[in-house]
Amino acid sequence: MAAEVSVTPRIAGIADFRGSFKAADGQRIEALEVYCKGCRRPYDEVNGQDCAEKIDNRHLIGGDQSTRAKRKVIVPPAGAKIIPGGTLQRRGVTAYVGGVSRPR
Repeated sequence: MAAEVSVTPRIAGIADFRGSFKAADGQRIEALEVYCKGCRRPYDEVNGQDCAEKIDNRHLIGGDQSTRAKRKVIVPPAGAKIIPGGTLQRRGVTAYVGGVSRPR
């Protein structure tokens, strides 16, 4: 099981150094990974700096969306003919009775 616990920067520093910290009730919690919740970078990299998420969060969405490559449109081979198929009901009782939700 994994759980994410929000703590103060002081407690995060202790957890990063020791690998564990004590909760308010006195229970010791083992910290396997300490990171910034906003930018998801390791705590030792962002300690004492402003969160990169406040400035720009492009690193979380895979870079600048305007410069990413678009999906390639597949061109059918010469002489091929595309035949549109019928529509299938994928939700509801009609789909279940029609055999979409279960194997034949």
